Amino acid sequence: MPASSDQKKTASDTTIGEIVAADYRTAKVFEAHGIDFCCGGKVALSTICREKGLDPALLLREVETLKSEQIDRSQNYTAWELPFLADYIVNTHHVYLKENDGHIAAYARKIAEVHGAHHPEVIEIAAIFDKINNDMVAHLREEEEVFFPAVKRVHAARKAGNEPTAEDVATIRTSLAKLGSEHEEIGDAIHTIRHLSKEYAIPDDVCNTFLVTYQKLKEFEDDLHKHVHLENNILFPKAAEL
Repeated sequence: MPASSDQKKTASDTTIGEIVAADYRTAKVFEAHGIDFCCGGKVALSTICREKGLDPALLLREVETLKSEQIDRSQNYTAWELPFLADYIVNTHHVYLKENDGHIAAYARKIAEVHGAHHPEVIEIAAIFDKINNDMVAHLREEEEVFFPAVKRVHAARKAGNEPTAEDVATIRTSLAKLGSEHEEIGDAIHTIRHLSKEYAIPDDVCNTFLVTYQKLKEFEDDLHKHVHLENNILFPKAAEL
């Protein structure tokens, strides 16, 4: 029967990114099990369960429990039109990054100077975040000034029943490859920071600035997960379909 075939496909072939794209509330399940749903979202559920020694049936039950209540439209990101989603990403996540990245980088350099002798990992963390901060400037500019405007123009053309320009189509294709690769780099960098910080554990012999820095790094990572998820698993695939 088709229904059983779909159920089998859902259990074995659906990717983590697809599950979270359909209902962002399910991200909590994957976060609880240490599963990357943004940069690593293209991995099938069965594959990640096999790698982590998890029972896919149990994980799916946790997912279905969260999905049992009707989703609020404010979280139903897949239902949003591309221009609205792009604006949401800029006004929410890009604004967060612009307001916080410089401060986090300064905090990280400060604790590296003060505590680096006894906690050498913070020296590496500061260097990694400095690179993230610098790279993010060009990344956000590419999205805001090149990629998103092209997506909006092509979306408007398709909606009006017109053919988009070849230039805009080429821009989207080129930007998708470039931005996707940069997401992987940033994702790997923040995973390295998490590992170096031992999951942002606070040593006993440090100052309040150290505490604030690790809290801000954790906040940055949480925001990045949702930001990259909205792009990698929802906006980018829809843009590719244009």
